[in-house]
Amino acid sequence: MTRSPAFLVASVIGAGVLLTASACSGEKAEDEQAAAAAPRKCPAIADTPVKLAGGTFEMGEDDVYDEEGPVRKTTVGGFWIDPHEVTNRQFARFVEATGYVTIAEKPVDPKQFQVPVDQIPPDMLKAGSAVFTPPDFPSNHYADWWKYVPGANWKKPYGPTGPGQVPNEPAVHLAWDDMVAYAKWAGGRLPTEAEWEYAASAGTRSGNVQPAEANSWQGAFPNYNAESDGFKGVAPVGCYKPNANGLYDMVGNVWEVTSDFFRPGHNPDDKDNPRGPDEGSAYDPLNPGMPSRTVKGGSYLCAPNYCQRYRPASRQGRDPGLGTSNVGFRLVYDSAPTP
Repeated sequence: MTRSPAFLVASVIGAGVLLTASACSGEKAEDEQAAAAAPRKCPAIADTPVKLAGGTFEMGEDDVYDEEGPVRKTTVGGFWIDPHEVTNRQFARFVEATGYVTIAEKPVDPKQFQVPVDQIPPDMLKAGSAVFTPPDFPSNHYADWWKYVPGANWKKPYGPTGPGQVPNEPAVHLAWDDMVAYAKWAGGRLPTEAEWEYAASAGTRSGNVQPAEANSWQGAFPNYNAESDGFKGVAPVGCYKPNANGLYDMVGNVWEVTSDFFRPGHNPDDKDNPRGPDEGSAYDPLNPGMPSRTVKGGSYLCAPNYCQRYRPASRQGRDPGLGTSNVGFRLVYDSAPTP
């Protein structure tokens, strides 16, 4: 898969397809702005997948965003799941073994634009990806926060002049085909939305509460982050307590891609090992030009005044050709993975 026109349009206008405004920004007192939490300790954690027996749970949420309902009892079979998001360290092993080149590292085919080549901004034809770039002024428009940065990719997540990837941070700037290629190499697959939410909810319903043990945004997004959770941007895996299933960062840090196509709302009759809509029935109102995949769990950019999606039930559509600095993934396995 190459980057689609929808991807490029999203990049030009700010790649805002993963964030939806919810409430007005608030002001913080000067003493709150000065207060920052001590750096978190991030112990090394194992890569060994966790076995979940499967079961029945209440999937969805009725009282936050319309696309998350209706709540219905859903059953999934057993599976193994990565304890944390796929890291740069793991993705680097895959690249070293296979020579794989990600979509963000390849130039853009001008034929994907339905306009003459001389009307395309030159930078938009360069290899790159969408990077969150907070403005230094108040703004309620995502075009002020997201920039298409030539040279941004999983190796250089902030662009060619920024720092390189951190081995134990989640791998980002990956498209659907990149994730599928890694999954095939690793012997796993992308989880269904139901599997992912079952693993994330771990037998409890969180409600619309910003969790203390998750990497999210504290303060008035997008201008001020108090960093009271210990991080301003992406965090290494293992910095926050795991959920009751022993899984880290199931909410916050980076959005996680699932295998399901996206459509607003759940089918109340689809209760046993659901797989979401088929490709022809998929529909993303924020990206109507192509079938989107469902992403889950929110990211470090989710704040109480914007994108209240630091919850297992949260869901959005995601362009399969889109790479951004706040989207990653983890794998599931149908049988015990080979060490």
